[in-house]
Amino acid sequence: MDELERVTYQCIDKGVGLGLFIEMPGFEQPELITNPPANLPKKLEYYKATYDENLNHKHAKGIRIIGYTL
Repeated sequence: MDELERVTYQCIDKGVGLGLFIEMPGFEQPELITNPPANLPKKLEYYKATYDENLNHKHAKGIRIIGYTL
């Protein structure tokens, strides 16, 4: 979570979007979710509330953030 938070703030400062790779049970490939720079402050709040320190979803077993791209 610390790295995700740091990268998110870097994206906000640079005015670039952030893509997150989400692993989910039953899917062969991770999902790519992209967030535009304007949405990042609220999305970071959401990620911190919804995912634990190891980026595992707190309420849906098997869903986790496995990477990011700028």
